[in-house]
Amino acid sequence: MLAAGGGLAVLATGSALACDLALQGQAVQGGLVVGRAPIGASVEVAGNPVRVSSDGLFLAGFGRDAPQAVTISARRPGAADIECEIAVDPRTYKISRIDGLPSRKVTPNPADVARIRADNAAIGRVRKRDTPSADFAGGFIWPLKGRISGVFGSQRILNGKPRRPHNGVDVAAPKGSMIVAPAPGVVALVHADMFLTGKTVMLDHGHGLTSVYIHMSEIAVKENQRVEQGDAIGRVGMTGRATGPHLHWGVSLFRTHLDPALLAGPMKP
Repeated sequence: MLAAGGGLAVLATGSALACDLALQGQAVQGGLVVGRAPIGASVEVAGNPVRVSSDGLFLAGFGRDAPQAVTISARRPGAADIECEIAVDPRTYKISRIDGLPSRKVTPNPADVARIRADNAAIGRVRKRDTPSADFAGGFIWPLKGRISGVFGSQRILNGKPRRPHNGVDVAAPKGSMIVAPAPGVVALVHADMFLTGKTVMLDHGHGLTSVYIHMSEIAVKENQRVEQGDAIGRVGMTGRATGPHLHWGVSLFRTHLDPALLAGPMKP
């Protein structure tokens, strides 16, 4: 994901005007930009401080409904501040309807609501992690090849009831198909039976960037295990709330959901 030699990389979308920071990625709603600041600089994205590695790496993520302009600032003792205004390209999103789901999966009873809240709390704790690793720096591959059955940012209407926008991508594949780690990281969560997501795994890629893999039929890793890009983490299933075998893959920068398809690029045959 980083430009060779650390120079300013042209963003695939959006633009940075008069910016002395090295930036690479896609400045679009759902996109992620990897930056490199001068050694010793502190960095803020949209006024919020972000982690900067010892060699200057930092992350800026743009959510589904990110504003059209975001400011990135870098400050160094005894040197002039650097300020970049990033133009963030907007996107349009799909609306889909799914009917025939068991009513308990659409309108859970009080006991199920308690499970969902506990599941969400466990996922939320992982999304608060801010570890110094820069495992994201080598880029991402697809964890599974198959038909894209759900896209980032789309909104689903389940049994006639609107739900929150889709925060990842769905890849349909036969049950038992192998799922691999798209980038190096540490296994931050393993859960065998979440109410909505079934068998669930989360990876920590550093600097607040985490990824989640749900609906699996089997889990092949344990918490705190380190994985490298391409290592097996589980198999495709349809556990939790799912109408067919597929992988839901999500990526978040803390609580900001990103589009995994932008990180991995076009899926190759």
